[in-house]
Amino acid sequence: MNRLVDRFGRTGFAALTSLIWALPMAAWAGSFDLSPIDKTAYPRVALAIGVVMLIVWLVVLTRLGRVPVSPRQRRFDLSQMSSTEKRWTLAFFAFLTGLIAWLNGAATVDWAPLASALRDGKTGLGLLAGGLLAFLLAMLAGVWISWRKASAAFQRRRHAQLRP
Repeated sequence: MNRLVDRFGRTGFAALTSLIWALPMAAWAGSFDLSPIDKTAYPRVALAIGVVMLIVWLVVLTRLGRVPVSPRQRRFDLSQMSSTEKRWTLAFFAFLTGLIAWLNGAATVDWAPLASALRDGKTGLGLLAGGLLAFLLAMLAGVWISWRKASAAFQRRRHAQLRP
């Protein structure tokens, strides 16, 4: 744990290790959505694993403050980030969350009614499909632009720290 905290910093370590509970919770959400249909998914198991791992993660976070960290520049250390870097990183995660939400919806929705309605030329559903496509493109563009801006802000911070 000490090596990982030193490598990623406290914030980066907390974000990285949050996957131990976030992934089972995502599995729970997906299986909960599909369970009434096919009766093969077991949402309670994924929920139980997610809750147990959330508790484990919270225990790990309580001990995080006592881990020594060497002083150096880290990409996702909130105490070192400039306000511009924080803003663009927040925008990146917001767009990424929107993209993941779109993908989750796309994976769990039956597209057959929309496709048949589009073939029949129904205008309202055509507008819905256009809106869904526009949302996807906006999320992709937002992820790309905000990552580039956050990376540029990090490089400025790193170069400013290297100069005396």
